[in-house]
Amino acid sequence: MTVGLVQVQDLSYTYPDGQRALHGVSFQVDSGEAVGVVGANGAGKSTLLMHLNGVLLGPPGAVTVAGLPLTRKTLTHVRQRAGLVMQDADDQLFMPTVLDDVAFGPRQQGLAEADVLQRAHAAMTAVATEHLAARPTHGLSGGEKRRVALAGVLAMQPDVLVLDEPSAGLDPRARRQLIELLSGLAHTRIVASHDLDLVLDVCTRVLVLREGELVADGPARDTLCDADLMARCHLELPLSAQRRSQVR
Repeated sequence: MTVGLVQVQDLSYTYPDGQRALHGVSFQVDSGEAVGVVGANGAGKSTLLMHLNGVLLGPPGAVTVAGLPLTRKTLTHVRQRAGLVMQDADDQLFMPTVLDDVAFGPRQQGLAEADVLQRAHAAMTAVATEHLAARPTHGLSGGEKRRVALAGVLAMQPDVLVLDEPSAGLDPRARRQLIELLSGLAHTRIVASHDLDLVLDVCTRVLVLREGELVADGPARDTLCDADLMARCHLELPLSAQRRSQVR
């Protein structure tokens, strides 16, 4: 039996106010996969992603990343293996310049300064932000902030990239650039998004959440173009699929 790079087993979570966010969610993601997570508002997408990086901790054994069960004791190691890019890039950018921000994570790992800078510059080059190295982070555009936040995660050299609503707030050109960037990465990717066309472009497989439960797990195009499933989950078909049906 193949052991996934990310394993989630019977994960449930209820917020302190009593809101049930996840109920019995189980799946695995293999190395190199690009998996989308979709669902209506309140379906549990962000809550699920926060469990993959230890922002939220589920019961022992519920989440395993690269063979490490996620617990308080393994939290630091798991976060080095699974990098989370948050929905709001401003939540991740806090250093004075882009270079300082991208280099922050590797510096916390105790690496030699030469290695820190090598990782930072390699990560910025990978997401086409090398020219922004000396810029203050607060003066960047929305698309630039999103790419710099991703560079900061890439500099940690994680096995898994976890992205929450990566296209939120981007203009069409920045969105297209982001799709091209994410499609070209070799990392294992888990992408939660309301942008179903982005998911179609980037991901080969999709998990569908409804009211905290996993109701579908299958090939991206087949799953997202299932009109009955999308309607049951209070979702619309991707715009590209709607246009094809109109042409017919």
